[in-house]
Amino acid sequence: MKAAFDATGEVVLITGGAQGIGAALAKAVNAAGGTAVVLDVAAPPDGTAFVQADVADRSAVVAAVDEVLARYGRIDGLVAGAAVQPRSAVLELDAAEWTRTLQVNLDGVVWACQAVVPHMVARRSGSVVVFTSGMASSGYPGAAAYAASKAALVAFAKTLAAEVAADRVRVNVVAPGVIDTEQFRGANAGADREHWQDTIGIGDPDDVVGPLLFLLSDAAAMTGSTLTRERAFAKLKSFVE
Repeated sequence: MKAAFDATGEVVLITGGAQGIGAALAKAVNAAGGTAVVLDVAAPPDGTAFVQADVADRSAVVAAVDEVLARYGRIDGLVAGAAVQPRSAVLELDAAEWTRTLQVNLDGVVWACQAVVPHMVARRSGSVVVFTSGMASSGYPGAAAYAASKAALVAFAKTLAAEVAADRVRVNVVAPGVIDTEQFRGANAGADREHWQDTIGIGDPDDVVGPLLFLLSDAAAMTGSTLTRERAFAKLKSFVE
């Protein structure tokens, strides 16, 4: 069965959307008749609508969201995807690196939600999607800061979902699985990359677009949920070879 999502007239704000999954989603939103607006530190190379801000800076995020609302008059969807993924063993973790990871990955989502969600509440309509990771529950050597931030986001999203459910604003979480993005390539090479390919497989950014469009749409009549997208067939590799 084929399904298409109509985003005509809708505005979706994507933090960290200049590359990777966010860039793929922006392209899909525009193709579906909507307007994707990227909030990032650098402009996307394809000319997608863009506002510049570092998500770790609360005042910059507020100003960027105000600019989007002034320009388009509405924000129907927020996809909070901006993240960094440093690699350091726990006993060698630098304090500044730990702080910066939490500021971008966790605080950045909080600031974006605080700026956008009141507008959704006033309109009694909207969808927020945040990213977690399998590392949030399983951990991974060298990824403590990243894993901790992603675990905290699950609790944050579920709490926000409970607080705004009566206002008809949905907040959900997606676990994309291992995706071949610029960030992933920067953090995983050699044996790490081979590990992911041989266990759950490495997906493409476009693989996540469908689940994201679903969660943004009215078809996703749910809130406070976590949608896990993995290349499950890769887990069966040892059974079929």
